[in-house]
Amino acid sequence: MAATTETVVPVANAQEVDAPRVGTLLIRPIEAVSAVLLSVIIVLLLAGVASRYVFSIPVVWIDEVASISFLWLAMLGSAIAIDRNEHLKLTLFTGMFPARAQAFVHTLALLLVATFLLVMLQPATEYVMEEWYVSTPALNIPNSFRVAAIPFGIFAMLGLVLSYAVRTSTIRDLAAAVLLIAAVAGAFWLLSPTLLRLGHVNILIFLVGLVAVCLVLGVPIAFCFGIGTLAFLAFSTRVPIFVMIGRMDEGMSSIILLSVPIFVLLGCILDATGMGKAIVDFLASLLGHVRAGMSYVLLGSLFLVSGISGSKVSDMATVAPALFPEMKRRGHQPREMIALLATGAAMADTVPPSIVLIVLGSVAGVSIAGLFTSGFVVAMVLLLVLAVLARLKAARESLSGVRRAPLSVIGRTMLIAAPALVLPFLIRSAVGGGIATATEVSTIAVLYALIIGMILYGGISGRTFYAMLVETAALSGAILLILGTALAMAWALTQTGFAQQLATFMAGLPGGWISFMAVTIVVFLILGCVLEGLPAIVLMAPLMFPIAKNLGINDVHYSMVVVTAMNIGLMAPPIGIGFYIACKIGNVSPDEAMGAIWPYIAALLVGLVLIAAIPAISTSFL
Repeated sequence: MAATTETVVPVANAQEVDAPRVGTLLIRPIEAVSAVLLSVIIVLLLAGVASRYVFSIPVVWIDEVASISFLWLAMLGSAIAIDRNEHLKLTLFTGMFPARAQAFVHTLALLLVATFLLVMLQPATEYVMEEWYVSTPALNIPNSFRVAAIPFGIFAMLGLVLSYAVRTSTIRDLAAAVLLIAAVAGAFWLLSPTLLRLGHVNILIFLVGLVAVCLVLGVPIAFCFGIGTLAFLAFSTRVPIFVMIGRMDEGMSSIILLSVPIFVLLGCILDATGMGKAIVDFLASLLGHVRAGMSYVLLGSLFLVSGISGSKVSDMATVAPALFPEMKRRGHQPREMIALLATGAAMADTVPPSIVLIVLGSVAGVSIAGLFTSGFVVAMVLLLVLAVLARLKAARESLSGVRRAPLSVIGRTMLIAAPALVLPFLIRSAVGGGIATATEVSTIAVLYALIIGMILYGGISGRTFYAMLVETAALSGAILLILGTALAMAWALTQTGFAQQLATFMAGLPGGWISFMAVTIVVFLILGCVLEGLPAIVLMAPLMFPIAKNLGINDVHYSMVVVTAMNIGLMAPPIGIGFYIACKIGNVSPDEAMGAIWPYIAALLVGLVLIAAIPAISTSFL
């Protein structure tokens, strides 16, 4: 499904493309169990909503069972993502290696992942044994039943990675990679007495340098964070590696994050049933006859569709095929269409239900209801600046043969789109109004979309729905593993005292909160390019949000600046991953589209400056 490519980057060498999927005997049962777990979570949460709001009898054990199932879903989904090569990675640099070296780099990246998993297997097992003495509050069973998911998932991923490495690599490359990893680890171990005395220099060596090297080699971002943190703790501190497992568990287990896989599934349903296309058709009939009308339709569709799916890629994959043919007929250049598509998707990522906003609320402790309300207004500001630029660009648009749609056509398309149009406003009003939590609303939205999809939009076959469940598990696992390892890395940074020193430095900047906001924009523009959204947020939020609070910046206002800057970076070439995904969806060469996107990036930056400089944009409706 298109929604699942949110964290997929086109691989850079033929070995990864042509290699068969591995571990079939292992992965099929994991896929089946993951599909069952996701179904159980949805049913449990719906039962919880019904018991609380319909019968006024809260069932306390439902959240606990859902939490247990959620961690298992995250770890099994991570294994599925390994099998499908769907973990987020930066492939910009791997294609720059000489052709003869690419195979070795591919093997080295796989064995770096395997090494991390192998080392973490023992502390993960010890963590399960430690948790045996902790009882869950509602079910009164050992917490080991929940955290056993971590070593099982690590073991499954290790088996899949090694199997993949053996099948796609030569013995010579495998041996050379093993020797190189052993030599580097041995050198760090011998130097550990010296490293212990270097203090914050170790942050540059391990949490910056080593992570950057892994990124360049094409190691998935979740494992880049994990490898850097593991090496930092093992070679430059006396903190046991065991602590990392607890931090990863904390990063993946927040009850707020339960809504992430459910909104991902909602995006799949939207894509499969054609509900998104119905919205596009209605807007096209309403605005398609005016100058720049199709650009307005594209931006408006991204705005509304993102309010249902929560996925940038699902939005782009729904809108582009429906609008691009007509836009080409009117004289729009493909590169201009891609530029508008990419920046429109960046604009729409603050529209609820945004997975980025949900994760940010969980990590930074910001009200998700406040984020959803503010995100809607912020997206409208960005929509306005892009619409103004689109109108200026459409001065020479050909409208020959274009006629206003008859009222009967507008009425018919509105009637078809009405059930889908209700959904984004239902989600925003329910969460923003405090009527229900994001998790509760996500389950209601899935049930609504399934029923409406089956009745009005052609339905979904059992096989298709099963594939959606598995795809959702894979994407959710990839996202949640990033959150786990990024939180462990952020914790390591905090324990060094670096966070306190950074706060002191930022507080002393001339210009007060304005200078800090400018630094924030630059930092998240860069991190958005390199790390994509979620890793950047989880890594930096624990460091930046306390500083913003001390400077008197409203947490929702600061969140909007962070998310907007990060999304602009995500779509900014030559590194921004979202830009390349937009080019792939629109079937346009990145080289061709790269020159056209800069005016649109500039328009978004104008909107970002307005959002940062005028707090009322973000806070006036809270």
